[in-house]
Amino acid sequence: MTDPYRIAEAPAAAPKKPGGLLRPLLWLAFFVSAAANVVLSTAVDNPWISSAFGLVALICAGALIVHHRRNRARES
Repeated sequence: MTDPYRIAEAPAAAPKKPGGLLRPLLWLAFFVSAAANVVLSTAVDNPWISSAFGLVALICAGALIVHHRRNRARES
């Protein structure tokens, strides 16, 4: 049944953003690995463990930058 009071058609649903689940997971991994790096660098005498978490944080940061730059034109 049509609505006689509706002037225009309902807007279509907004298209999903590319990489919908990837970006939140990268942010989560970044924050967890950065926090683990800070905690382990002060609490543990082994620098290799905290360095591994620091490397993961750097990789996540780089992946977030690449993801943003690739999808920047599509989002605007």
